[in-house]
Amino acid sequence: MTTSGAHHTTTVITTTARVLDAIANDKSMELFKLIAARNGIGSKSLKDQARLTRKQYYSRLATLVGAGLVVKRSGEYMLTSLGRVTYNMQATVDVALANFWKLRAIDSLDASGEIAAEEEKRLIDALLPDNQQLRSILAK
Repeated sequence: MTTSGAHHTTTVITTTARVLDAIANDKSMELFKLIAARNGIGSKSLKDQARLTRKQYYSRLATLVGAGLVVKRSGEYMLTSLGRVTYNMQATVDVALANFWKLRAIDSLDASGEIAAEEEKRLIDALLPDNQQLRSILAK
């Protein structure tokens, strides 16, 4: 990813670990979600909504920018393409966590070795009827 400043261009090199680390704690995740919800939010509004100390706000924002998830354009913070992909992946994790006990039930039956693949597919479909995304992931 390349970012351009007024006088120079820098290449941001990031890794999966750096991206995950940038959103690894609740306060960083909250800041990331606020930016995603209002893709194009001014610093003052963001700072007011984030409920962080000044140091926490600037530190976490710098980490999100440094990881290539967020960029400031025309005075507003917004997600980069990588940020949008990361946000969608994080949303999938949130859905999985909301279905934690159903996923544990699937794991328990799978670990028993007593369930045929077709029966497991029917069980997944029955436990997660409204969640095509999780069903698709589990089918792999």
